Amino acid sequence: MEIIASLDKVSYFYPNSQKPVLKNISLNIRKGEFLGIIGPTGSGKTTLCLTLNGIIPQFYGGRFFGYIKVAGLDTLEYPVSHLSHYIGSVFEDPETQLLSTSVINEIAFALENLCIKREEIITSISSALTAVRLEGMENKHPQELSGGQKQRLAIAAAIALKPKLLILDEPTSQLDPIGSQEVFSTVRKLNKELGITIIMVSHASEEMAQFSDRLALLSDGKIIKTGTPEEIYTQIPLLESHNLRPPEVAKIFYGIRRKGINFSQVPVTLEQGIKTLRELKNNIVIPTTPKKSDRMHENNLVPLLSTRNLTYCYENNIKVLDKISLDIFSGEYVLIAGQNGSGKSTLVKHFLNLLQPTQGTVQVKNKDTQTLSISDISRIIGYVGQNPDNQIFNMTVKDEIIFALNNLGYGKRQIDNKVYKILEDIGLLEFSQAHPFSLAKGDRARIIIAAILAMETDIIIFDEPTTGQDYKGACSILEITRKLHQAGKTIVVITHHLYLMSNYAERVILLKEGKMILDASIDEAYHKVELLKSTYLVPPQTVLLTQEMNRNIQNKYPALTPNQMIKCFSSYEI
Repeated sequence: MEIIASLDKVSYFYPNSQKPVLKNISLNIRKGEFLGIIGPTGSGKTTLCLTLNGIIPQFYGGRFFGYIKVAGLDTLEYPVSHLSHYIGSVFEDPETQLLSTSVINEIAFALENLCIKREEIITSISSALTAVRLEGMENKHPQELSGGQKQRLAIAAAIALKPKLLILDEPTSQLDPIGSQEVFSTVRKLNKELGITIIMVSHASEEMAQFSDRLALLSDGKIIKTGTPEEIYTQIPLLESHNLRPPEVAKIFYGIRRKGINFSQVPVTLEQGIKTLRELKNNIVIPTTPKKSDRMHENNLVPLLSTRNLTYCYENNIKVLDKISLDIFSGEYVLIAGQNGSGKSTLVKHFLNLLQPTQGTVQVKNKDTQTLSISDISRIIGYVGQNPDNQIFNMTVKDEIIFALNNLGYGKRQIDNKVYKILEDIGLLEFSQAHPFSLAKGDRARIIIAAILAMETDIIIFDEPTTGQDYKGACSILEITRKLHQAGKTIVVITHHLYLMSNYAERVILLKEGKMILDASIDEAYHKVELLKSTYLVPPQTVLLTQEMNRNIQNKYPALTPNQMIKCFSSYEI
């Protein structure tokens, strides 16, 4: 098969770095393939992408060893401007790539800079819009588009140059499930119908298993293994040793096989999993489902946070929240879910009194929020935003926490003792004198959590806390939420990544177009598959497999996690 790109013993050191980020990498990329690159944060994935389009070392400098050829061109001999004719790049955040005031101008921008003739530009724009399904949106401002549409526009701008190779670095990490699916299906279409070779970096293991032809596992700057999704994602111990999350389907059937149950092959996609599940119908043994207490209906329980007929409209009378009534009780762990634009963030802004209702009321500890100052509410509700950088403004980690305590009137000795304990508990003691922005994003989120712990709030709200995190980083933050919940804190998490919350949340509030369409236990909510799909949310693969399993049994079992489903299988036929 023809090779479109090749790396030969590539190593790279960033300027002033003593440690290589890439270590002796050799890899051939076949023309027309969809190559997925997987690996933990810090493994060198982004650096590898930047070497393929010449940005490293041409713009970054540093020390580069080895050779890279793309479409027959040595990336050291040709300038990036020339390489861009053959290599398109799309990055994690589409906002950083969109510069123009309309969709059509965005796609034309690169073409005009390359002095392509007007007639060719018009033809290229039309073809690119058709390829990414944005026809009819030519005159829209990019900010009017959804997250998935923005990313598809960034892809359109890249493919308008008709590249032979398209590189995408975490293009879906900031998107909701429908936006993510839009991007993956668009990229696969470009790959299959236009023959564009795809290199995609992603932590989305279920989608990578479904769409990739081949995977390369990168860790600590080295290629650990390459192979088909079936060859890589069935090696569960290998993946977990590199802090990677396998597709839930693969983890489930790997666990079932370890119980001594034989079947042809561990599946890695949902379709394969359903087929294998049907082969094992005689091995299903449903365990007893434990009963769970329902805090929402305990006697004499007073809500800690409540809304009644909460309605909010923008100035143009567009309704963002529509008659939402809910109660959140002390000690609960609540998941608020919904696609982008469903009203999740607007609801939370009302909890924090950053917005006032158009109609209805919001109460915190039986007091109307409109009678409380934001300072008063900050002593009751702590908020960890999606981007921790927006909440950090001190020069050291320690000072960030001291700032909150100073405002509460503590003495110096009390502050020193409190800061030491909080930093120790949160795992940041060794970084107390470090500048916050010298830490990884996950650790910066911990700083905000530490500052909130210092405030001793009753409720802590986490707004999309796992966005942009790898699996290890996401679990690390969610484990903090678990410990806080076990310590008696009321936890509210906002996310559309349902698969991450199966082991944590107790209750789910589901929003759609500003309305609350479900308030139920997580066991019940996750198995409302059609309702979730109507809001463009994707239940965990475990839930979808369990639904298939429950078709053939009398006592339905509401499994949420791979381990719960594995328990449903016995090596003895019944």
